[in-house]
Amino acid sequence: MSLSTNQKTKVTKTFKRHEKDSGSAEYQIALFTEKIKQLVDHLKTNPKDKHSRRGLLGMVSQRKKLMKYLKSTNEKIYAKVIKKLNLKG
Repeated sequence: MSLSTNQKTKVTKTFKRHEKDSGSAEYQIALFTEKIKQLVDHLKTNPKDKHSRRGLLGMVSQRKKLMKYLKSTNEKIYAKVIKKLNLKG
């Protein structure tokens, strides 16, 4: 499951720090969130897809690690990302 170009550009406009940014924590968190939403919808229609469920759990774990890192380094940006993505912090 990959994101479409439209989904990536939507995330890009909102969270990238500069034009060539692909590694900032807030950008990666936003991409993981979009992928997670897509996988959750997929798993609602395909509940027996165990491989995708495992991938989903890995993405949630990685996003959690990135959020923890962002919170420890820059709490203002962390709060903005949480608010924009409607996540619990």
